[in-house]
Amino acid sequence: MPSRLDAVVVGSGPNGLAAAVELARNGAEVLVLEAAETIGGGTRTAELTLPGYHHDVCSAAHPLGMLSPYLTTLPLEEHGLSWIQPPASVAHPLDRDPAMMLRKSLDATADSLGPDARAYRRGISPLLDHGRDLVAEILGPAHLPRHPLLLARFGARALMPATVLSRTWLRGERARALLAGCAAHAILPLSRPVTGGVGLLFLLTGHLETWPIARGGSAAITDALASYLGSLGGRIEAGRPVRALADLPPSRIVLFDTSPNQVAAIAAPVLPARYVRRLRSFRYGPGIFKIDWALDGPIPWRDPACLESATVHVGGTLDEIASAERAVWRGEHAERPFIIVVQPSLFDPSRAPEGRHTGWAYCHVPGRSTLDRTEVIERQVERFAPGFRDRILARHVMNTADLEEYDANYVGGAITGGVTDLGQLFTRPVARVDPYSTPNPDVFICSASTPPGGGVHGMCGYHAARSALRRLAAAAV
Repeated sequence: MPSRLDAVVVGSGPNGLAAAVELARNGAEVLVLEAAETIGGGTRTAELTLPGYHHDVCSAAHPLGMLSPYLTTLPLEEHGLSWIQPPASVAHPLDRDPAMMLRKSLDATADSLGPDARAYRRGISPLLDHGRDLVAEILGPAHLPRHPLLLARFGARALMPATVLSRTWLRGERARALLAGCAAHAILPLSRPVTGGVGLLFLLTGHLETWPIARGGSAAITDALASYLGSLGGRIEAGRPVRALADLPPSRIVLFDTSPNQVAAIAAPVLPARYVRRLRSFRYGPGIFKIDWALDGPIPWRDPACLESATVHVGGTLDEIASAERAVWRGEHAERPFIIVVQPSLFDPSRAPEGRHTGWAYCHVPGRSTLDRTEVIERQVERFAPGFRDRILARHVMNTADLEEYDANYVGGAITGGVTDLGQLFTRPVARVDPYSTPNPDVFICSASTPPGGGVHGMCGYHAARSALRRLAAAAV
């Protein structure tokens, strides 16, 4: 080990490894420290239920995986990453009508929306013309846009609550439900500003690239990043928890792929007290209750079209989803929650023994809830897939406490790195011109608690690394 490294990265999730890769690509000597015995953060894969059933412990489908302006510049395929794209990004079943299907084809999606076909095309088509440029504009800190007119076209509706956007843009129950399911990824009441933007963004991603899954499991993403980092000379040490500055080897800079709470706990001696207080006041929001299933067959959706998508939004109509998300923010547990279901084994046979399947699902719950939601989730799936429970061979559940124990970044079971409302969208974790920096010029934050927030895209790590490289360059002068 050199006497003094250029950079130490604390945490080996996609953002931490993206930061390390970008630093190493620019000649920095980098060491990644991971507290757990295996790398990956939110992208680990494990046999949670029965032998031979490989489950994604956290993230499973990756709407931004193939659209990340940074990850797409890396030779990750050469390091073992293979994306699988199902025929559709999202299926959204309703009680009576056929399921809505978010397909890459704008026309195929619009034509299934009945009276909203024309309005949907008119709303989405202008964004698709330069869709990847728009995604790049969104996936970063506040900045002077390279495409101001495009961003303005998106922003005019993106600031709206999803409930308002759906009722001013769309007329029918089908299209409104499709938008609501995408907007609910925000884990905010759909009556809040910017939830319309989240819905629009997820719809847009589905038309740019069908939401992919990683062959073999989400661990393949960070395994590929780690392999590429190794080819650049970077190193990773697992089983190395960092609880205090004394646990860090000498380095010029440190980047934390951790929650603001952890940054405050570890780096308080070298940060101003006022800044530490602001880190500790960061808002994390609701958590999730997650189930993994070992199944003896595919989920028996009433509408077989749902089997064309790895991701299924289960929650019914706009009003039902809005009611469920509003209840969570009141500290209540919805009896008909919005659920995200992913069944990767439909498209990746390596996930389960031949003829068998895995299933993955979660619902939103109040932060730090320990209430068992197994019955409610399975009843909600059974509502749209009669006979589903008969397919279950084994299950594994995680409440908010289990999630935080698994990964300390999931404070109170929150999986998105913190609330992404107007108060914290671009000012996360603390309002600064450079949100990845801290008042100490040698300490940086690269986790999902910085812009643009949660998701497997690596952009928090990339932007933090660019900020850190400027510091290294200035210090070398």
